Amino acid sequence: MRELLHAADFLGRVRRRLRYGALSREPLLLLRFEWKGDLMECDWLMRPPDQWDKDIPEHVVKENQTLQALRDALRLREVIFESFPAVINAKLRMFRADSEHRLALVMTGNVNRHDDVLERVGSVAMRAKLCGLHFTLNAGEMESVAAVSLTC
Repeated sequence: MRELLHAADFLGRVRRRLRYGALSREPLLLLRFEWKGDLMECDWLMRPPDQWDKDIPEHVVKENQTLQALRDALRLREVIFESFPAVINAKLRMFRADSEHRLALVMTGNVNRHDDVLERVGSVAMRAKLCGLHFTLNAGEMESVAAVSLTC
């Protein structure tokens, strides 16, 4: 029964803390999470650009989307370790949906409870890399790691 309470706590925290982003008002969409003792696996969908950003330059829209995605990943890491006290490691994957609803993997990582996220590091991208997340940025936009045959 305790396991169900941890899972419900996790979903509630994700819903409350990640419902809206600072740069996108779209909710964070969890695709899958699996809890196996001290390991958690979690997949989610990168938030689309905010609908109000349609009148700003495209490169700024992409930079905002990337910054929001990095903040979401760090926040999701925090929520996982708060919600599941027994979890030591978490495997994270973030996907981006294209216009045909095909998913592309844009971020992966194995994060550990005991790895400190250095808040004094000014760059959100560097903070994410230091805690174990892997991604590639090109002109402020996240590049796809691999195509995946999932649909949303």
